[in-house]
Amino acid sequence: MTTVRQEQFIEMAIGEEHYAIGIDRIREIIRMQKMTVIPHSPPYIQGVIQLRGSLVPVISLRAWFGLADEPPTKAARIVIVKDGEESVGVMVDRVTQVAVYSNLHTPPGSGEDSKSCVKGIGQNGQHLAAILNIDALLHK
Repeated sequence: MTTVRQEQFIEMAIGEEHYAIGIDRIREIIRMQKMTVIPHSPPYIQGVIQLRGSLVPVISLRAWFGLADEPPTKAARIVIVKDGEESVGVMVDRVTQVAVYSNLHTPPGSGEDSKSCVKGIGQNGQHLAAILNIDALLHK
């Protein structure tokens, strides 16, 4: 299914794979910071950071998707996303661009599953990016 909506996304990468989050869910993008590790938390929860007086949990997309752990580079960022009134950090290898995709496609095999972490595939020419369902990702 292709739609003609023109939405903006922040595109980010984990290794060579590209992902995107709707720009309306982004609070800000910050450099990596020292995190406080939370004992006995799931492996994808990297810890918490303090951001302007608030504690913000940080998840790693790399760990969430079961990819090999790699130390953060200088390009690594924490994307702070809105989760209701709260904020959650999403750690990525790099942020690449603000994107508007010429075509949005339903991911194969997902149907209308609202629990899927990928809600679409954005396409610009030959370039593809998995559009993340941030609610499913944060509340799984």
